[in-house]
Amino acid sequence: IVNRHLCRRVCQSIMTPEEIFYRRNLPHWHPKDRIFFITFRLANSLPKAILQKLRNERQKKQTSIESLATKNEQQRELYRLNKEYFGKYDTWLDRCLEGSPRWLGQESIARIVADEIHKMDEERYRLLVYCFMPNHVHLLFDATGFSQSSPTNLAGTTREYPLADTLRLLKGRTARWCNQALKRSGSFWHHESYDHVVRDEQELGRIIQYILYNPVKAGLVEEWTEWPFTYLAPGWGEW
Repeated sequence: IVNRHLCRRVCQSIMTPEEIFYRRNLPHWHPKDRIFFITFRLANSLPKAILQKLRNERQKKQTSIESLATKNEQQRELYRLNKEYFGKYDTWLDRCLEGSPRWLGQESIARIVADEIHKMDEERYRLLVYCFMPNHVHLLFDATGFSQSSPTNLAGTTREYPLADTLRLLKGRTARWCNQALKRSGSFWHHESYDHVVRDEQELGRIIQYILYNPVKAGLVEEWTEWPFTYLAPGWGEW
């Protein structure tokens, strides 16, 4: 049961142009003072043929949505489309564990990522939940009150978007340190991340359960508490 007192701030909003951050021409909605569900994956963790198939399917549906009469209708349907295709990508990530990088399944590598996520807790967000699968990360945090970008990022594209700046720092630092630990070079994370604004208490509960039970769904453990790379903040419910 989600602690409703702690998530009382979550409510529905309408996108504004000032809150939309573009990376590689894809829009990401980054309003201030909200709870975010983030997923990012290892580089080369999905076959190119699968990625192209999913992109083509999504683009066809998006083109149809863009022909709707009103902006509100378009936003509502794009929101549903993003959720639908996140589910498809995540399912393929679980299916493609064999034959793709699985570095996050190594305790030493997972610890590097976990330490940096915890380091940013109460500095750039309030950490709620995370789960590391062998080839991707699910992360849930509350960004309320944490609106400052890095003081060293004076001219970068993420300067005006605190969430994007947080992910830039998190992925950049961990990529460097993980590559050093693995004695390798090249891309560690895929350049894109999935970010989703939590809209209400019911959705928050579903997302927490989704994150915790991802290893169970993938057949890696029978109970979510058995998975060593999962964190649930104190006071955020019993599952």
